[in-house]
This record gives sequence, structure tokens and C-alpha cells, in this order.
Amino acid sequence: MHHFATAYLAPVSYYARLYAAKEARIEQWEHYVKQTYRNRCVIASAQGPLPLTIPTESNGGEKCLMRDVRISDHGNWRHLHWNAMEAAYRQSPFYEYYADDFRPFYEKRYTFLLDFNEQLRQLVCSLIGFNPHVELSTEYLHEVPDSDTDLRSLIHPKRPCTEALPAYTPRPYYQVFKERHGFLPDLSIIDLLFNMGPESLLVLDPPLPV
Repeated sequence: MHHFATAYLAPVSYYARLYAAKEARIEQWEHYVKQTYRNRCVIASAQGPLPLTIPTESNGGEKCLMRDVRISDHGNWRHLHWNAMEAAYRQSPFYEYYADDFRPFYEKRYTFLLDFNEQLRQLVCSLIGFNPHVELSTEYLHEVPDSDTDLRSLIHPKRPCTEALPAYTPRPYYQVFKERHGFLPDLSIIDLLFNMGPESLLVLDPPLPV
């Protein structure tokens, strides 16, 4: 069993691990942690890596369970995120092919961050072409069984994927702004999907050691 934190359009390394996992459990009973992939993804803009963050409602300074975190409407973020994605990927080979699948997520208002993330994850897995066995946690485990793999805090925006996951080596693929910035590893899964389309799975394969 691989244990994951929920993530907003998680990075490629997250999906590589998810692809390798025979079973996966997404944590919903942890205390919400800010400044992580739980509410942030990173895309490749013309200026370089661009983080996109979903605002969440304040809980008065008190700790909040991940399953209870509510999305805020502050800053018109849906419009900003979609415009940023369109600007970044409209020249990519597969943007027009997949855009209509993602656009509704930025037109509909979701109440809970976990629900939003999970429905996006299910869409991404479907478009890439794999169907992992995923369940939500039923309780919080401070330590997972020795036979399991705990990735809940390893995959983090401030930690290089090669440091967090020593067995993982990013596989370069075509990116729209590669000639300008060089290959940017471990961006959001939509960077891989919009650039590589049906061949995205080849970047996640062969599976990582489990």
C-alpha cells in the first residue's frame, strides 16, 4: 500500500508513484498543511515555472482536517488559473484535445478541496489510461506498516523529486518552452498530458520499484 497526500494536479513524480502502486490510499484525516501540493500545482509558463495556488477558507487559526478544508472564492482564482493554463499550453500538441475535459473544473464551484482534487485525479488517470486502486483513509496513521510506503510528506514543492524519491529519475519529454528554459522536471501532470497526450504513460513507465 502506498500512502499519498491529496494534491491539486499533482507533479509527474506523484503520478509515477501512483502508477507503480498496486494499491494507494489518499490521506483525508491529517491536519491540513499549507504551502504544499495539496492546494498548489506548478506549470510551465513563457517566463518559467509558475505556481498556481487554490485559496482556502481560514479556520480561525485552528487546525483543520484535510477532509474539511473548504475552497475560498477569494481573488477570482478559477479565472486566473484557467487563463494561466491556456496561455501556457494553448500551443501544446494536445491542449485542444483535452481542454474541454478540464474547463468545467474552473466553471463549477466546489466546496471542499479534497473533492476537487480527487475528481481531477480521477480525470487525469482516465485520460492517461490507467486505473489505480485508490481509497481514502479511514483514520490517521502516524506511522504506516513496515510493508507500506509513506509518501504523504515526501513529495513537496520545496524538495526536489530526486531527493524525496531516490529511486525516481525524471524522464525528459517535449515541452513548449523547452528551448527557452531547458527541460523543467516534475511539473504538474497537466504539463505532461498537454504536451505528450496518449504517450504520457510512456513517461511514467517502466514502473518504479515498490
